Amino acid sequence: MNNFDINKLVRENIAGLKPYSSARDEYQSNGSEMVFLDANENPFQTDVNRYPDPQQRTLKAELANLKAVKPEKLLLGNGSDEVLDLLFRAFCEPKKDNIITLPPTYGMYKVLANINDIENREVLLNQDFEPDVDEILSTADKKTKLIFLCSPNNPTGNSFDADRVRKLLQDFKGIVVIDEAYIDFSEKESWLKKMEEYPNLVVTQTLSKAYGMAGIRLGACYASEEIIRILNRIKPPYNVNELTQLRALKRVLDKDNVNLEVSDILNERDSLFKVLLEVKFVKKVYPSDANFILVKVDDANRRYEELLKEGIVIRNRTTQPLCENTLRFTVGTPEENKRLIASLKSIE
Repeated sequence: MNNFDINKLVRENIAGLKPYSSARDEYQSNGSEMVFLDANENPFQTDVNRYPDPQQRTLKAELANLKAVKPEKLLLGNGSDEVLDLLFRAFCEPKKDNIITLPPTYGMYKVLANINDIENREVLLNQDFEPDVDEILSTADKKTKLIFLCSPNNPTGNSFDADRVRKLLQDFKGIVVIDEAYIDFSEKESWLKKMEEYPNLVVTQTLSKAYGMAGIRLGACYASEEIIRILNRIKPPYNVNELTQLRALKRVLDKDNVNLEVSDILNERDSLFKVLLEVKFVKKVYPSDANFILVKVDDANRRYEELLKEGIVIRNRTTQPLCENTLRFTVGTPEENKRLIASLKSIE
Protein backbone atom coordinates (compact mmCIF):
# COMPACT_ATOMS: atom_id res chain seq x y z
CA MET A 1 0.00 0.00 0.00
CA ASN A 2 1.41 3.38 -1.02
CA ASN A 3 1.20 6.68 0.91
CA PHE A 4 -0.07 5.10 4.12
CA ASP A 5 0.28 7.54 6.99
CA ILE A 6 -0.61 6.17 10.42
CA ASN A 7 -0.59 9.71 11.85
CA LYS A 8 -3.71 10.53 9.83
CA LEU A 9 -5.60 7.66 11.47
CA VAL A 10 -4.65 7.90 15.14
CA ARG A 11 -6.99 9.88 17.39
CA GLU A 12 -5.71 13.37 18.16
CA ASN A 13 -5.73 12.93 21.93
CA ILE A 14 -3.85 9.62 21.61
CA ALA A 15 -1.22 11.10 19.30
CA GLY A 16 -0.22 13.56 22.01
CA LEU A 17 -0.67 11.22 24.95
CA LYS A 18 2.17 10.65 27.38
CA PRO A 19 1.77 7.10 28.73
CA TYR A 20 1.91 6.25 32.41
CA SER A 21 5.44 5.27 33.41
CA SER A 22 5.45 2.48 35.97
CA ALA A 23 8.27 1.65 38.35
CA ARG A 24 9.21 -1.34 36.20
CA ASP A 25 9.35 0.85 33.10
CA GLU A 26 11.78 3.26 34.72
CA TYR A 27 14.17 0.56 35.94
CA GLN A 28 14.84 -2.71 34.15
CA SER A 29 16.88 -5.36 35.90
CA ASN A 30 20.26 -6.19 34.39
CA GLY A 31 20.37 -9.50 36.24
CA SER A 32 22.42 -8.30 39.20
CA GLU A 33 21.19 -8.57 42.79
CA MET A 34 19.28 -5.40 43.62
CA VAL A 35 17.17 -4.13 46.51
CA PHE A 36 13.83 -3.01 45.07
CA LEU A 37 12.31 -0.22 47.14
CA ASP A 38 10.73 1.69 44.25
CA ALA A 39 7.21 0.27 43.72
CA ASN A 40 5.66 0.08 47.19
CA GLU A 41 5.47 -3.70 46.96
CA ASN A 42 5.28 -6.15 49.86
CA PRO A 43 8.96 -7.18 50.29
CA PHE A 44 8.23 -10.72 51.52
CA GLN A 45 8.67 -13.43 48.90
CA THR A 46 5.47 -15.05 47.65
CA ASP A 47 6.70 -15.63 44.06
CA VAL A 48 4.21 -12.96 42.94
CA ASN A 49 4.93 -10.12 45.36
CA ARG A 50 6.68 -8.12 42.62
CA TYR A 51 4.97 -6.39 39.72
CA PRO A 52 5.32 -8.24 36.39
CA ASP A 53 7.41 -6.98 33.50
CA PRO A 54 5.06 -4.45 31.82
CA GLN A 55 6.55 -5.26 28.41
CA GLN A 56 6.72 -9.06 28.89
CA ARG A 57 10.21 -9.04 27.36
CA THR A 58 11.16 -12.68 27.92
CA LEU A 59 7.87 -14.02 26.57
CA LYS A 60 7.87 -11.57 23.67
CA ALA A 61 11.37 -12.64 22.67
CA GLU A 62 10.27 -16.28 22.40
CA LEU A 63 7.06 -15.49 20.54
CA ALA A 64 8.86 -13.14 18.18
CA ASN A 65 11.42 -15.83 17.44
CA LEU A 66 8.66 -18.41 16.89
CA LYS A 67 6.78 -16.12 14.49
CA ALA A 68 9.90 -14.70 12.82
CA VAL A 69 9.11 -11.07 13.65
CA LYS A 70 10.90 -8.37 15.63
CA PRO A 71 9.75 -8.02 19.26
CA GLU A 72 9.09 -4.33 18.54
CA LYS A 73 6.28 -5.44 16.23
CA LEU A 74 4.49 -7.37 18.95
CA LEU A 75 2.06 -6.31 21.67
CA LEU A 76 0.56 -8.73 24.20
CA GLY A 77 -2.78 -8.32 25.88
CA ASN A 78 -5.23 -9.82 28.34
CA GLY A 79 -6.71 -12.03 25.65
CA SER A 80 -7.26 -10.93 22.06
CA ASP A 81 -10.30 -8.97 23.20
CA GLU A 82 -8.09 -6.43 25.00
CA VAL A 83 -5.88 -6.11 21.93
CA LEU A 84 -8.93 -5.47 19.74
CA ASP A 85 -10.28 -2.92 22.22
CA LEU A 86 -6.97 -1.06 22.15
CA LEU A 87 -7.28 -0.71 18.38
CA PHE A 88 -10.70 0.90 18.80
CA ARG A 89 -9.44 3.30 21.47
CA ALA A 90 -6.35 4.28 19.50
CA PHE A 91 -7.89 4.90 16.11
CA CYS A 92 -11.67 5.40 16.39
CA GLU A 93 -13.18 8.66 17.59
CA PRO A 94 -16.47 7.99 19.44
CA LYS A 95 -19.62 9.15 17.63
CA LYS A 96 -17.56 10.14 14.57
CA ASP A 97 -15.67 7.20 13.09
CA ASN A 98 -16.86 3.81 11.87
CA ILE A 99 -15.60 0.29 11.31
CA ILE A 100 -16.61 -2.50 8.91
CA THR A 101 -17.30 -6.08 9.95
CA LEU A 102 -18.26 -9.06 7.81
CA PRO A 103 -21.02 -11.20 9.34
CA PRO A 104 -21.25 -14.02 10.11
CA THR A 105 -18.13 -13.45 12.19
CA TYR A 106 -16.72 -13.18 15.71
CA GLY A 107 -19.25 -11.27 17.77
CA MET A 108 -16.83 -9.23 19.89
CA TYR A 109 -16.06 -6.81 17.04
CA LYS A 110 -19.66 -5.57 17.20
CA VAL A 111 -19.69 -5.54 21.01
CA LEU A 112 -16.48 -3.50 21.16
CA ALA A 113 -17.85 -1.06 18.60
CA ASN A 114 -20.91 -0.53 20.78
CA ILE A 115 -18.83 -0.14 23.96
CA ASN A 116 -16.62 2.46 22.27
CA ASP A 117 -19.59 4.23 20.64
CA ILE A 118 -18.34 3.53 17.11
CA GLU A 119 -20.64 2.89 14.16
CA ASN A 120 -20.39 -0.70 12.92
CA ARG A 121 -21.10 -1.04 9.21
CA GLU A 122 -21.88 -4.64 8.38
CA VAL A 123 -21.19 -6.09 4.93
CA LEU A 124 -22.35 -9.69 4.74
CA LEU A 125 -20.05 -12.36 3.37
CA ASN A 126 -21.22 -13.79 0.05
CA GLN A 127 -22.85 -17.20 -0.28
CA ASP A 128 -19.42 -18.84 -0.33
CA PHE A 129 -18.55 -17.11 2.97
CA GLU A 130 -16.04 -14.86 1.22
CA PRO A 131 -15.64 -11.06 1.57
CA ASP A 132 -17.52 -8.96 -0.99
CA VAL A 133 -14.58 -6.66 -1.65
CA ASP A 134 -16.34 -4.20 -3.96
CA GLU A 135 -19.20 -3.78 -1.49
CA ILE A 136 -16.77 -3.32 1.40
CA LEU A 137 -14.83 -0.62 -0.42
CA SER A 138 -17.99 1.19 -1.49
CA THR A 139 -19.28 1.07 2.10
CA ALA A 140 -16.08 2.62 3.47
CA ASP A 141 -15.65 6.39 3.65
CA LYS A 142 -13.16 8.87 5.11
CA LYS A 143 -14.35 8.02 8.62
CA THR A 144 -13.83 4.26 8.25
CA LYS A 145 -10.78 3.44 10.33
CA LEU A 146 -10.79 -0.36 10.70
CA ILE A 147 -11.94 -3.40 8.72
CA PHE A 148 -12.08 -6.67 10.65
CA LEU A 149 -11.43 -9.96 8.86
CA CYS A 150 -11.55 -13.22 10.80
CA SER A 151 -9.58 -15.79 8.82
CA PRO A 152 -10.07 -18.69 9.37
CA ASN A 153 -13.51 -17.32 10.08
CA ASN A 154 -15.65 -18.05 13.09
CA PRO A 155 -18.24 -19.60 12.79
CA THR A 156 -17.86 -20.68 9.14
CA GLY A 157 -14.39 -22.23 9.45
CA ASN A 158 -13.04 -21.12 6.07
CA SER A 159 -9.96 -19.05 5.30
CA PHE A 160 -10.58 -16.07 3.06
CA ASP A 161 -9.31 -15.98 -0.50
CA ALA A 162 -5.88 -14.35 -0.51
CA ASP A 163 -6.56 -12.20 -3.58
CA ARG A 164 -9.62 -10.67 -1.92
CA VAL A 165 -7.67 -9.86 1.23
CA ARG A 166 -4.81 -8.46 -0.80
CA LYS A 167 -7.12 -6.09 -2.67
CA LEU A 168 -8.51 -4.76 0.60
CA LEU A 169 -5.00 -4.17 1.91
CA GLN A 170 -4.05 -2.35 -1.26
CA ASP A 171 -7.17 -0.23 -1.76
CA PHE A 172 -8.46 0.54 1.74
CA LYS A 173 -7.01 3.72 3.27
CA GLY A 174 -7.39 2.57 6.87
CA ILE A 175 -6.22 -0.42 8.90
CA VAL A 176 -7.09 -4.01 7.99
CA VAL A 177 -7.20 -6.24 11.07
CA ILE A 178 -6.88 -9.97 10.33
CA ASP A 179 -7.91 -12.08 13.29
CA GLU A 180 -5.94 -15.34 13.06
CA ALA A 181 -7.16 -17.04 16.23
CA TYR A 182 -7.41 -20.34 14.33
CA ILE A 183 -4.42 -20.02 11.98
CA ASP A 184 -2.53 -22.91 13.61
CA PHE A 185 -5.16 -25.34 12.31
CA SER A 186 -4.97 -24.06 8.73
CA GLU A 187 -2.70 -25.06 5.87
CA LYS A 188 -2.86 -21.45 4.62
CA GLU A 189 0.08 -19.16 5.29
CA SER A 190 -0.27 -16.56 8.03
CA TRP A 191 -0.52 -12.93 6.93
CA LEU A 192 2.34 -12.22 9.32
CA LYS A 193 4.66 -12.86 6.41
CA LYS A 194 3.13 -9.88 4.55
CA MET A 195 3.54 -7.23 7.25
CA GLU A 196 6.54 -5.62 5.56
CA GLU A 197 4.55 -5.31 2.36
CA TYR A 198 1.44 -3.77 3.94
CA PRO A 199 1.98 -1.10 6.65
CA ASN A 200 -1.79 -0.96 7.26
CA LEU A 201 -1.93 -4.65 8.21
CA VAL A 202 -2.57 -5.74 11.80
CA VAL A 203 -2.63 -9.45 12.67
CA THR A 204 -4.04 -10.76 15.95
CA GLN A 205 -3.44 -14.25 17.31
CA THR A 206 -4.08 -16.06 20.58
CA LEU A 207 -2.83 -18.78 22.87
CA SER A 208 -6.41 -19.83 23.64
CA LYS A 209 -6.90 -22.29 20.77
CA ALA A 210 -3.98 -24.36 19.47
CA TYR A 211 -1.88 -23.70 22.58
CA GLY A 212 -4.67 -24.76 24.94
CA MET A 213 -4.24 -21.69 27.16
CA ALA A 214 -7.74 -20.16 27.12
CA GLY A 215 -7.73 -19.96 30.91
CA ILE A 216 -4.70 -17.67 31.19
CA ARG A 217 -6.04 -15.04 28.73
CA LEU A 218 -3.20 -14.07 26.41
CA GLY A 219 -3.62 -12.46 23.01
CA ALA A 220 -1.04 -11.10 20.60
CA CYS A 221 -1.05 -8.21 18.16
CA TYR A 222 1.50 -8.03 15.34
CA ALA A 223 1.87 -4.80 13.40
CA SER A 224 4.34 -2.14 12.31
CA GLU A 225 6.51 -0.60 14.98
CA GLU A 226 4.58 2.66 14.56
CA ILE A 227 1.23 0.99 15.32
CA ILE A 228 2.66 -0.97 18.26
CA ARG A 229 4.12 2.22 19.74
CA ILE A 230 0.68 3.85 19.61
CA LEU A 231 -0.97 0.87 21.30
CA ASN A 232 1.70 0.81 24.00
CA ARG A 233 0.76 4.37 24.93
CA ILE A 234 -2.71 3.34 26.00
CA LYS A 235 -2.39 -0.21 27.29
CA PRO A 236 -2.60 -0.67 31.08
CA PRO A 237 0.94 -0.84 32.52
CA TYR A 238 0.61 -4.38 33.92
CA ASN A 239 -2.01 -5.83 31.58
CA VAL A 240 -0.42 -9.30 31.44
CA ASN A 241 0.10 -10.73 34.93
CA GLU A 242 3.12 -12.69 36.12
CA LEU A 243 1.36 -16.07 36.28
CA THR A 244 0.12 -15.68 32.70
CA GLN A 245 3.58 -14.74 31.47
CA LEU A 246 5.19 -17.76 33.14
CA ARG A 247 2.57 -20.27 31.96
CA ALA A 248 2.60 -18.86 28.44
CA LEU A 249 6.39 -18.99 28.23
CA LYS A 250 6.43 -22.61 29.37
CA ARG A 251 3.82 -23.55 26.75
CA VAL A 252 5.44 -21.61 23.90
CA LEU A 253 8.70 -23.44 24.59
CA ASP A 254 6.89 -26.79 24.50
CA LYS A 255 6.69 -26.78 20.70
CA ASP A 256 6.70 -30.53 20.17
CA ASN A 257 3.67 -31.18 22.37
CA VAL A 258 1.76 -28.25 20.89
CA ASN A 259 2.39 -29.53 17.38
CA LEU A 260 1.37 -33.05 18.41
CA GLU A 261 -1.91 -31.82 19.87
CA VAL A 262 -2.68 -29.76 16.76
CA SER A 263 -1.99 -32.82 14.60
CA ASP A 264 -4.33 -34.94 16.73
CA ILE A 265 -7.07 -32.29 16.49
CA LEU A 266 -6.72 -32.15 12.71
CA ASN A 267 -6.96 -35.94 12.43
CA GLU A 268 -10.04 -35.95 14.63
CA ARG A 269 -11.54 -33.10 12.60
CA ASP A 270 -11.15 -35.06 9.37
CA SER A 271 -12.70 -38.17 10.90
CA LEU A 272 -15.60 -36.20 12.39
CA PHE A 273 -16.21 -34.48 9.06
CA LYS A 274 -16.72 -37.84 7.35
CA VAL A 275 -19.07 -39.09 10.05
CA LEU A 276 -21.17 -35.93 9.98
CA LEU A 277 -21.80 -36.44 6.26
CA GLU A 278 -23.59 -39.68 7.12
CA VAL A 279 -25.86 -38.29 9.86
CA LYS A 280 -29.42 -38.38 8.52
CA PHE A 281 -30.54 -34.94 9.71
CA VAL A 282 -27.38 -33.21 8.44
CA LYS A 283 -27.95 -31.28 5.21
CA LYS A 284 -24.44 -29.91 4.63
CA VAL A 285 -21.02 -30.04 6.27
CA TYR A 286 -18.85 -27.00 5.57
CA PRO A 287 -15.08 -27.40 5.01
CA SER A 288 -13.00 -26.13 7.91
CA ASP A 289 -9.56 -24.62 8.44
CA ALA A 290 -10.19 -24.39 12.18
CA ASN A 291 -10.69 -26.70 15.17
CA PHE A 292 -14.45 -26.77 14.64
CA ILE A 293 -16.95 -27.73 11.95
CA LEU A 294 -20.08 -25.85 10.91
CA VAL A 295 -22.98 -28.09 9.92
CA LYS A 296 -26.36 -27.28 8.37
CA VAL A 297 -29.16 -29.44 9.78
CA ASP A 298 -32.92 -29.79 9.38
CA ASP A 299 -33.82 -28.05 12.65
CA ALA A 300 -30.95 -26.50 14.61
CA ASN A 301 -32.98 -25.61 17.70
CA ARG A 302 -34.37 -29.13 18.00
CA ARG A 303 -31.02 -30.87 17.43
CA TYR A 304 -29.28 -28.56 19.89
CA GLU A 305 -31.75 -29.45 22.64
CA GLU A 306 -31.52 -33.16 21.85
CA LEU A 307 -27.73 -33.12 22.19
CA LEU A 308 -28.01 -31.18 25.45
CA LYS A 309 -30.14 -34.01 26.83
CA GLU A 310 -27.33 -36.37 25.84
CA GLY A 311 -24.92 -34.26 27.92
CA ILE A 312 -23.21 -32.65 24.93
CA VAL A 313 -22.89 -28.87 24.61
CA ILE A 314 -22.38 -27.43 21.13
CA ARG A 315 -23.07 -23.98 19.64
CA ASN A 316 -26.31 -23.14 17.89
CA ARG A 317 -25.50 -20.53 15.22
CA THR A 318 -28.92 -20.38 13.56
CA THR A 319 -29.48 -16.73 14.55
CA GLN A 320 -26.38 -15.56 12.65
CA PRO A 321 -26.62 -14.15 9.10
CA LEU A 322 -26.30 -16.84 6.40
CA CYS A 323 -26.27 -19.49 9.14
CA GLU A 324 -29.90 -20.54 9.41
CA ASN A 325 -30.23 -24.03 10.94
CA THR A 326 -26.52 -24.44 11.56
CA LEU A 327 -24.67 -25.99 14.50
CA ARG A 328 -20.99 -25.55 15.31
CA PHE A 329 -19.09 -28.56 16.64
CA THR A 330 -15.73 -28.02 18.35
CA VAL A 331 -13.36 -30.94 17.77
CA GLY A 332 -12.83 -32.70 21.11
CA THR A 333 -10.65 -35.55 22.30
CA PRO A 334 -11.07 -38.94 20.61
CA GLU A 335 -13.22 -40.07 23.55
CA GLU A 336 -15.40 -36.94 23.41
CA ASN A 337 -15.83 -37.26 19.66
CA LYS A 338 -16.86 -40.92 20.00
CA ARG A 339 -19.51 -39.90 22.50
CA LEU A 340 -20.72 -37.15 20.16
CA ILE A 341 -20.91 -39.55 17.22
CA ALA A 342 -22.84 -42.11 19.25
CA SER A 343 -25.31 -39.43 20.32
CA LEU A 344 -25.73 -38.14 16.74
CA LYS A 345 -26.49 -41.63 15.51
CA SER A 346 -28.99 -42.29 18.30
CA ILE A 347 -31.09 -39.20 17.55
CA GLU A 348 -34.07 -39.86 15.30
